[in-house]
Amino acid sequence: MVAKSKVKSRSNDFEEEMMGGGKQNGKGGKPFNGRGPNRPEKAARVEPKVIDSVVVEDAITVRDLAKLMERSPIDLIKVLMQYGIMAPITHSIDHDTAVILGEELGIAVKWPTSSDEEASADEQVQESTTTAAQNFVQRVRDAEKDEALVERPPVVAVLGHVDHGKTTLLDRIRHTNVAAGEAGGITQRTGAYQVTVEGRKITFLDTPGHEAFTAMRARGAQVTDIVVLVVAADDGVMPQTREAISHAKAAGVHIIVAMNKIDKASANPQRVMEELAKEGLQSEQWGGDTIVVEVSALTNLGIDDLLENILLVAEVEGFKANPKGKCVGTVIESELDKFRGVTATLLVQNGTLRRGDAIVVGNTWGRIKAMFNPEGKTVKEAGPSDPVVILGLQEVPKAGDTFEVMSSDREAKSIAEQRQDDRSRAAQTPVNRNMTLEEVFARFEKGETKTLNLIVRADMQGTMEPVLKSLEDLGNDEIGVKILQAAIGDISESDVMLAEASDAVIIGFSVGADKAAVQRAEQSGVEIRHYNIIYKMIEDVEAALTGMLEPIYKEVKIGEAQVLQLFKLRRGVIAGCSVTSGVVKRNALARGMRNGEELTPMTRIETLRRFSEDASEVRTGFECGIRLADGDDLLEVGDTIEVYERQRVR
Repeated sequence: MVAKSKVKSRSNDFEEEMMGGGKQNGKGGKPFNGRGPNRPEKAARVEPKVIDSVVVEDAITVRDLAKLMERSPIDLIKVLMQYGIMAPITHSIDHDTAVILGEELGIAVKWPTSSDEEASADEQVQESTTTAAQNFVQRVRDAEKDEALVERPPVVAVLGHVDHGKTTLLDRIRHTNVAAGEAGGITQRTGAYQVTVEGRKITFLDTPGHEAFTAMRARGAQVTDIVVLVVAADDGVMPQTREAISHAKAAGVHIIVAMNKIDKASANPQRVMEELAKEGLQSEQWGGDTIVVEVSALTNLGIDDLLENILLVAEVEGFKANPKGKCVGTVIESELDKFRGVTATLLVQNGTLRRGDAIVVGNTWGRIKAMFNPEGKTVKEAGPSDPVVILGLQEVPKAGDTFEVMSSDREAKSIAEQRQDDRSRAAQTPVNRNMTLEEVFARFEKGETKTLNLIVRADMQGTMEPVLKSLEDLGNDEIGVKILQAAIGDISESDVMLAEASDAVIIGFSVGADKAAVQRAEQSGVEIRHYNIIYKMIEDVEAALTGMLEPIYKEVKIGEAQVLQLFKLRRGVIAGCSVTSGVVKRNALARGMRNGEELTPMTRIETLRRFSEDASEVRTGFECGIRLADGDDLLEVGDTIEVYERQRVR
């Protein structure tokens, strides 16, 4: 009886504390237990605060999330157990898992923002067209207070066509001899370097120009602030130059043109500027807003002007970060060194990275054992826009992965393991399409996009011009058509990569697609549409913009059945069959075949029975009775019934 009284007293004590205190009982200094004549008025009771939303960053422990939600950690652990996650109170979960927990508990989980107001529709549209890595880094930067931000060095990517002098230009800038040590004079990997000009730093990403490394070049454009587009004055705009322009524009970075080899007798700067203008880069000399600097990497002509313009653009744009904030950044390159182990070149984009920090990089983690600057000298820390090579990761990360500093090894390891589990589950989930013409209008209605991004390929220039003109004219005041890239020739893997980064649809007019492009499109969910008739293409795009486009279906064979016996009834013929492959479904499409030739027209399976019972489907190795809606009187023993299903295709 005494024990029971104590339990009641403790329970009421807790209730009084939740109410903000209570009357003291005069003995032990504890809140009044709610019994007796001094019981407080009912109206004085304070309702507990109801939490409807919380702000969670990229990762958080179960304990901390429970505190934010003002719920018991046990409630959260129960929900996690329902999803098959055995998580202790110290377990770190990612933002997506926190969102699921919030949905189960009726609490919205949001990303941190720099202000209390919601992002505008335009900002939401812009965010939807950037990569997940960019979103993460940008969210961290946006969460910083304005007074904590300081100027940081600009990050510059050097892009352009092969053999136009990118590496030689960077070699001249760095006063080193990188080009001489490269195989065949072509850059073989992406490097990050930093130079000091008039006391101010500039970080360069030396991206390769060979077409086989398009993916690396695209990544270089996406992590940078400024792109230096190298164009040879004697060669002009080439296919890889156009690809570089497309990637830079899709990444939304400022472009400065370095017109190299200006000292050559065959140089023709006027022709180059005309070609650049056709690609949307109108030079300042011609009344545009693109800075074009004439340089010669061999003679050092114009190099100082180029660097001054880079610093000028950086000053105007005001690139800033918080060196004391959360440390995040991107992997530029990584490798497994047989002497040093796993090495990774990281670009710090916010905060300060220090030796000894525990970090999560993509799906792996580690503690930084050593850190080197691009010259190979040991450093103890690196601030915003600084590239460093680190040692200490458990596995080789992928180029383009983001990293962040964690409070402990345990937390870093836990998050990395969770991401590996998430990736394993995602690998078993069918890929969702990024963007299809059918989905454009639906996404527009939700406010997720205001532009249909297109990549266009045509068989010849004479065809390209009317195709582009027709597509651009389809835009209206509410939703527009944006041509990210237009080129002659078959659809390549580079086109698919650009479509991935910008949620674009690829239009091929009288061209094919190479095998690598088709495979990548299937894996990433990029839609490729082929046309031979211009008005059909216009109809489809116009219908997408008005929400009327009908999905495309094709008939896919799902099974076969061999006719063993025929039963003629008053209402038709029942074919006794054995399913030889796949599956036979009731109401599926079917046709009779004899010796490889079509026997009956395409019809429908009207009745499907297994013994005396109706069946919805019958699989390989089992017998069944099939009655076709049409043409069943043409069947004979030994014929084959092919079964088809209409499936939606791109």
